[in-house]
Amino acid sequence: MSRQRWRTVKEIRIADVAQLAGVSTATVSRVLANPDQVRPKTHALVMEAVRRSGYTPNSTARNLRTRRTMTVLVVAPRLTNPVFAQVLRGVDDELTQNGYGIIVGNLDNRTEREARYVDLALSRQVDGVLLMNGRIPESGKRSMGESGLPMVAMCSAIPGGRVPNVTVQDRAASRKAVEYLAQLGHRKFGYISGVPGTFIEMERFTGFLEGIAAAGFGQEDFVRWEGPFMFSTGVSAAQSFLRLRERPTGIFAACDESAIGFIKTVTTAGVRVPDDVSVIGFDGIEFADYIEPTLTTFQQPLHEIGRAGARTLLRMIQGKMDPAEWDIQLPLRLLERGTTGPAPRPGG
Repeated sequence: MSRQRWRTVKEIRIADVAQLAGVSTATVSRVLANPDQVRPKTHALVMEAVRRSGYTPNSTARNLRTRRTMTVLVVAPRLTNPVFAQVLRGVDDELTQNGYGIIVGNLDNRTEREARYVDLALSRQVDGVLLMNGRIPESGKRSMGESGLPMVAMCSAIPGGRVPNVTVQDRAASRKAVEYLAQLGHRKFGYISGVPGTFIEMERFTGFLEGIAAAGFGQEDFVRWEGPFMFSTGVSAAQSFLRLRERPTGIFAACDESAIGFIKTVTTAGVRVPDDVSVIGFDGIEFADYIEPTLTTFQQPLHEIGRAGARTLLRMIQGKMDPAEWDIQLPLRLLERGTTGPAPRPGG
């Protein structure tokens, strides 16, 4: 590129974009600062002029005027969990489309790591927060809630009505899991939990209990194994399962990772899936497609959860969120695959 051409690009002004698009400078400014307040046709016209001219908005000056950082904090329990990775992709897609950046706070399942993100919020270095950890982070006597920033909970709801929640139908799916296994003839069940005491785990276990009761069974007809949403929880559950004299034949795991850990361990010990034991997971992660047999699971719309959470937060930042729309529940889909089948016949 010649020196003269370089100067031409650097000297592009907002008035040049307006002239190229055939609109006023005020319209160009409105498109760049508040794209949701202009008609789609006008937005497309101006953005094409921006692209053709090579104009670069002065984001620093704009942010000083609006007092916005154009950045959102996302707090995740554990980034190695493929569920959160897929949700983050949806968040990033939605934020990028709207001119926002993202800071990812990885708690790694350790509450002591919350302090740095509480400080970030209290110092107003972000415009809003997306929470995937099921609670509002705290540090000593300080709470992120004191920042006054807009917040949205995703994946796991935060009960109490303080923030909008973008979740799935956890309870209904868990109930359906028992119903599905019972229809296959299973009469003894196993439940592999998520993190005990968390809202998402309580919802899934409540649904499981409702399914047990609706199918005419009781406490004596199932075994519960506890642990976090991890492969290792399924491994521990499988080791306990293998020691039982009377083993459950229908297993529901509160996450796919636990289901996969369970299947791998019992298969290695000579137990056949699904001939000896059927297993249902929860999440629909990509790994579930690559085990043998493929995992029957409830598929969450993970990418859409991220996009819906980000959209909700942006509406709150813009002051457009109606509290009547705070609770968003997205549907799940049961993927019937190779890890479930008819219950084994007694003595078979």
